[in-house]
Amino acid sequence: MHIDAWIEGIPPTAVYAVVGLIIGLESLGIPLPGEIALVTASLMAVKGVVSPWGVAICAIAGAIIGDSIGYSIGRKGGKPLFEKLGRKFPKHFGPSHLATAERSFQKWGMWAVFFGRFIALLRIFAGPLAGALKMPYWKFLIANVLGGVVWAGGTTLLVYKVGKSIEPWLARFSWAGLGAALVIGLLSAWIMKRRAAKTHAKIEAEEAAKAAAAAKEPVAD
Repeated sequence: MHIDAWIEGIPPTAVYAVVGLIIGLESLGIPLPGEIALVTASLMAVKGVVSPWGVAICAIAGAIIGDSIGYSIGRKGGKPLFEKLGRKFPKHFGPSHLATAERSFQKWGMWAVFFGRFIALLRIFAGPLAGALKMPYWKFLIANVLGGVVWAGGTTLLVYKVGKSIEPWLARFSWAGLGAALVIGLLSAWIMKRRAAKTHAKIEAEEAAKAAAAAKEPVAD
């Protein structure tokens, strides 16, 4: 069963907790479909099953708390933690993904935490990597709170408003909103994978060049 169908099948009062938990675990560093869970709950709010404010508040809380816990784990474990995870879960925490995430932090600084909230693969790195790179907590907290509010609150509001405007057709085409979210999520994941692949190829080329240069160096007597 897909997670969207599962969420739609649980009691309405449990939806808030489940959405907050999924988003919190994803923000902590566990690859879960937080965006799909959020959009599904927002569509349920359009139908009047749950409150959009309840969904938004729980999603924002999950995002901020999850990222904060991830920051603490990353600060304690440091880069060796990512190296260990990369060996166990190369699909999500491989060296190329980590290198891409690090370059985002070098380019944007604290705002990588904010912008990372909108990119599927970077979202699981933001908190732990910010901690591992020893980003000052107050900087992390500002970007974390702003990112959580804009992403979680904004997504809920957008889906709810759009859903309400097309409510007469939503009963027959409820998949449209979820389909659009899936396309956006897949597109952002594809972009990150391409960047990761390019970074990985560059790293391999640099290492090969260093190895070749070292092989040409004369051996001291």
